[in-house]
Amino acid sequence: MNNLQGLIQSISLSDVVQLLHMNRKTGVLRLQNGRFSGALHVSSGEVVHAEAGQTIGELAAFELLTWDRGEFEFATGPVKPVGSIRRSVPDLLMESARTLDTRRRLKGYFPTLDAVPWTFLPEPALTSGLNLSSEARKAIPHFDGYHDFYQVMAATQLNEVAVLEAAFALLEADRLKTFEPSVPLTISPLKARLFSKADHVEVGVIHESRWRGLQPYSHGLISQVRIQWRGGVAHEAVRFNADLADGVIAVPEAFLQSWGIGQGALVMVRPAR
Repeated sequence: MNNLQGLIQSISLSDVVQLLHMNRKTGVLRLQNGRFSGALHVSSGEVVHAEAGQTIGELAAFELLTWDRGEFEFATGPVKPVGSIRRSVPDLLMESARTLDTRRRLKGYFPTLDAVPWTFLPEPALTSGLNLSSEARKAIPHFDGYHDFYQVMAATQLNEVAVLEAAFALLEADRLKTFEPSVPLTISPLKARLFSKADHVEVGVIHESRWRGLQPYSHGLISQVRIQWRGGVAHEAVRFNADLADGVIAVPEAFLQSWGIGQGALVMVRPAR
């Protein structure tokens, strides 16, 4: 068992860690879950260090051990004596199970990480009277109606549970709402017009009306949109066209070339700033 690899869907990480523990293995268990990656450092069967983004130690281990999909690979070899984790493997796995229970509870309130959290009170009223952790205070400024939970996690380098716990504290105090403003649109070419630069994208006016009906975007003009496709994201100036079909986004050819996608591709679009 010098090298061990597989899918987390086939064998849980808890089982993998227990296997390494029983066989007193030393090496690094590397993990990949879409755009997220991490590592568990094992010495003589004990997990002594963990990394998940910029999070290290026990918090990183708890985050990684709750993953239910992705890939893993264990490679034997010496590990650095970082020692950021002092718990025994049984204790670590038990605490990880508690973290998983917390995640499942929070998922009942926030079923999708594609949702955009929005706080509608200014400070200090927003957090007044709430017992918030330093992690929560780090996440809350990003609940601005434009960042989805994935973006908040990336911007703060906090794990899913930490971000959702911050959101739940505000939700429970009736100081936060979530929205799902993204719409799927199919790319069509933006036809060149006389005296008009190809420096923007266009979508139907129905989307402007829908977005303006959502509180985060009800004041002021929507002048930018976030466009996401498999493998990339762009922020571009937008204009609303009454003659454009509802399910279409018109994009200049130069944009498509720089994005590396073509006409007919499906993208997710929502307001940006």
